[in-house]
Amino acid sequence: MSYFKEFLKDKSVGAISSSSKAMGNVIYGSLNLKEAEAVAEFGAGDGIFTKEILKLIGPNTKFFVFETNESFIKILKEKISDDRVIIIKDSAEKIGEYILNNNIKKVNYIISALPLSLIPAPVKKSIIENSIKYLKSDGQYVQFQYTPYDYRRLKRYFKKVKLTFTLTNFPPAFLYRCYP
Repeated sequence: MSYFKEFLKDKSVGAISSSSKAMGNVIYGSLNLKEAEAVAEFGAGDGIFTKEILKLIGPNTKFFVFETNESFIKILKEKISDDRVIIIKDSAEKIGEYILNNNIKKVNYIISALPLSLIPAPVKKSIIENSIKYLKSDGQYVQFQYTPYDYRRLKRYFKKVKLTFTLTNFPPAFLYRCYP
């Protein structure tokens, strides 16, 4: 119920319910998270993916978790107590500031549940540009959305974008795998 309530009161929340673990497995199951130096999650919500990603990252991996919604931040802080995790109540466009402050130059993976189609164009541009700037050259930016609205935009910024569709969630979602 928290998603629906937050969806109604906060325009930055783009989902009416929590994503499924099955969709999470499609999103990050093929990533080599165990060997990653650093991983970022944009739009963590209530932490359904966060908890699963924690099981897959290495013991020394830094995990930067971005969320702007106060209710979800509270839930994340209650659910997650792990020294590898840095919960950040700020915009994903500030990824560089947070990773550099933690002596990390670039992240291996960015897993995003941001509702890109709801984000104003200048902020969206900044998020994408900073994602590329602070993503390792062999890294991957993974984004899911409920529409293919931003496919062309992502293709303008990333060298390669693979678009797939998954039925492992309600509602079903589009999955973008973007490579710098």
